[in-house]
Amino acid sequence: MSPTTSETAQGGRRLVIVESPAKAKTIKGYLGPGYVVEASVGHIRDLPNGAAEVPDKYTGEVRRLGVDVERDFQPIYVVNADKKSQVKKLKELLAESDELFLATDEDREGEAIAWHLQEVLKPKVPVRRMVFHEITKDAIREAVANPRELNKRLVDAQETRRILDRLYGYEVSPVLWKKVMRGLSAGRVQSVATRLVVERERERIAFRSAEYWDLTGTFSTGRAGDVSDPGTFGARLSAVDGRRVAQGRDFTSLGQLKDGSNVLHLNEADARALAAGLADTAFTVRSVESKPYRRSPYAPFRTTTMQQEASRKLGFGAKATMQVAQKLYENGYITYMRTDSTILSDTAVAAARAQVTQLYGADYLPDKPRSYAGKVKNAQEAHEAIRPSGDRFRTPAETGLTGDQFRLYELIWKRTVASQMKDAVGNSVTVKIGGRASDGRDAEFSASGKTITFHGFMKAYVEGADDPNAELDDRERRLPQVAEGDGLTAEEITADGHATKPPARYTEASLVKELEEREIGRPSTYATILGTILDRGYVFKKGTALVPSFLSFAVVNLLEKHFGRLVDYDFTAKMEDDLDRIARGEAQAVPWLKRFYFGEGVNGADGGDAGEGAAAEAGNGDGDHLGGLKELVTDLGAIDAREISSFPVGDGIMLRVGRYGPYVERPSQTEGETGHRADVPDDLPPDELTVAFAEELLAKPSGDFELGTDPETGRPIVAKDGRYGPYVTEVLPDDTPKTGKNAVKPRTASLFKSMSLDTVTLEDALKLMSLPRVVGTDPEGTEITAQNGRYGPYLKKGTDSRSLGSEEQIFTITVDEALAIYAQPKQRGRAAAKPPLKELGTDPVSEKPVVVKDGRFGPYVTDGETNATLRRDDDVETITPERGYELLAEKRAKGPAKKTAKKTAAKKTTAKKTAAKKTTAKKTAAKKTAAKKTTTAAKKTTAKKTAAKKTTAAKTATAEKTAAKAE
Repeated sequence: MSPTTSETAQGGRRLVIVESPAKAKTIKGYLGPGYVVEASVGHIRDLPNGAAEVPDKYTGEVRRLGVDVERDFQPIYVVNADKKSQVKKLKELLAESDELFLATDEDREGEAIAWHLQEVLKPKVPVRRMVFHEITKDAIREAVANPRELNKRLVDAQETRRILDRLYGYEVSPVLWKKVMRGLSAGRVQSVATRLVVERERERIAFRSAEYWDLTGTFSTGRAGDVSDPGTFGARLSAVDGRRVAQGRDFTSLGQLKDGSNVLHLNEADARALAAGLADTAFTVRSVESKPYRRSPYAPFRTTTMQQEASRKLGFGAKATMQVAQKLYENGYITYMRTDSTILSDTAVAAARAQVTQLYGADYLPDKPRSYAGKVKNAQEAHEAIRPSGDRFRTPAETGLTGDQFRLYELIWKRTVASQMKDAVGNSVTVKIGGRASDGRDAEFSASGKTITFHGFMKAYVEGADDPNAELDDRERRLPQVAEGDGLTAEEITADGHATKPPARYTEASLVKELEEREIGRPSTYATILGTILDRGYVFKKGTALVPSFLSFAVVNLLEKHFGRLVDYDFTAKMEDDLDRIARGEAQAVPWLKRFYFGEGVNGADGGDAGEGAAAEAGNGDGDHLGGLKELVTDLGAIDAREISSFPVGDGIMLRVGRYGPYVERPSQTEGETGHRADVPDDLPPDELTVAFAEELLAKPSGDFELGTDPETGRPIVAKDGRYGPYVTEVLPDDTPKTGKNAVKPRTASLFKSMSLDTVTLEDALKLMSLPRVVGTDPEGTEITAQNGRYGPYLKKGTDSRSLGSEEQIFTITVDEALAIYAQPKQRGRAAAKPPLKELGTDPVSEKPVVVKDGRFGPYVTDGETNATLRRDDDVETITPERGYELLAEKRAKGPAKKTAKKTAAKKTTAKKTAAKKTTAKKTAAKKTAAKKTTTAAKKTTAKKTAAKKTTAAKTATAEKTAAKAE
């Protein structure tokens, strides 16, 4: 029974805490006036981010890890610095409340947030756990009326995962810093996900293409034909003299026919000769095989299937999908979006079936409701599938949504309604056609067709495919109505050449699918994992494909060779099983963590034996020897940093990953000397680094080019290729101070765009380093200079700057020409718009043309409404329309930029400013007197002012504005 307003009033004031302000705003509208709804804004406390956050009483390893491994892995929790003010606010609200409702999400993460809130707030009033999986009026009131207790088992399971991930990250990451590169990170699931992407690239590198040929024929029945009974159709050669013709599936990744495959491998000459021999052949239908076709609806969305379909159909990345879904959930449009379940409630089934009848008719409604069995092992969420919220589904048009939110809602709505519709049925037909060539060989062609007689659920929804060339379920292929023995005429027979293709790289959708099928990690975390490996530079995008960087090759190589079990797919999946057993209360966390960290047969800190029996009892599966994480990261002597970062390219050339990026090296003929090196572009896909390309890189000018000696200083002048482009500089003597107040910096200048390292001369370099050039003076005697800046060449006279048309003008412009430019009125506002660098097509959301433009901070894509900067791995020349749309979708999903801290501070002080206005005249006078005294005794208040500077921005703004009002 839902609480009424009167009941609420009698029950006193209730504080409801949720995670986000948007969620709080929606829920507040569904509860009575006796409820205060406030957001925790995510986690309020966590393990410390560094030793500086750990309380002083902890020392040694505890400060470094944030976990006391010697005392049963006790975690050290600290309130996040940016949440202290929010915690204070929550405590103040709780002090005025008679009851506390913890209304965080109903999963491990949400249960953990609720537990941390209870631990930090220390409520002295009754505490209720309020759970719901959709934000509707009925669901919220039902949740208030039926609260439950906090599920400590879920909390313990989440805590174990958090500790495990902390130990993994904080122990393995420093190994990467020492042996590969500073700033790298390792993670229990992110490292395995990276390994999957790297292994796929290794397969592509090892792949050797095979060429094969076959024939395609266009056959005619001799009838005029129509849409239902076409007069012509295409068929492909399937066999010659009873022997099947080789197709791509018959070859290995090395381009060889698979062992035992009794197939005919046609080359170009064979295929063309056979095609010529069949030119005048009379063909007949040898067989017609018809089978019934039936396709059942797809299950409603769970987290991963939604991410996959949003990627295929909408071009969204996993992160963008979850951001949009989060907004839809918080605003009451869909149910909770992090779920492993495909189950629909009775209410949802009834709503879906009602819409099937209403929109498609009773013929499309099955006699009984459909139910779907869960496919995810150890599904931990207690929710439904992702569906439209409420007991009556709003059609997309009824929601009033726009843009990405509309498109994702429409996808979810269609999938949910389709899941309760009838099967699609029809017929699939295979026709075999035969004829004899002029040389006597028997050739057989085959054609397949599909007709759908009742579309069923396909009227509402058809699932996409990861392969862009794959045929979707609702695609029909109609063949003519023919019977065995019918004669056919070949209108055209052509020889077609094919080549086997390397395995496709993962996309976000296919990687999510692979992780789920291998049971690695938790589906609710996949979007975060993908974001991490992209942000860390382990993987970059080429179109929608995920490409591993050379850096990730080095990292995975190290992990495979020295931490093999930690990135083993089966072991990682087994760890997930163990963690789920702990969540169900079937295993204990501490013995399991001891085995993982200290190893088999190693005495724990308490002196107890954490041997094989104890490990198996703790839920450790087969009890194989792990070696212990601590021991693995302590003994690093066997790790050869150069070896794990080196990969043979061929012909003696090596690819190495250094501190500043990847490079190729040809060893020197002289022992002990450094070989010839050349940098490799960061965005080069590893499978494109061939011997020929490496030779090309090595042939390019690289390193320092000595241009000569400056005649005035006698110092060598060199040209270099730096991080921000080519430049020239002088070489200072070895004894020149490089630090301190007497430090001397060498003269340096960037090359003009028209210059290159292999053509720049000493004269060019000296001219560049002489800038800025004095052009002359104006009639008032003010000096005018010409120089090159971040945004191009320009003139400067005092504080007045004017742009020049080209870099060459810096050296050629005369004082009269400069004065003429200054005589013109200075242009205000934006300069004339530059033409786009590339046109990508029409955005599927805004339906406006998308172009790539050159902006102040680099190239970006825009549809005129939304701008998105190209990432480091995106290139103007190679960016695809799909990638452009994806960048725009991600930018839209983030929403408008947050206001600056200054504005925020001002906003927060509004209440205090209002209070200041109401201050009595007497108090105002007192403040004025105080102000005067402060002025007189300024020197005495120095310490107080210093302390005041250290207060928060909000307090400072409040004090200043209040004082201003008083004065």
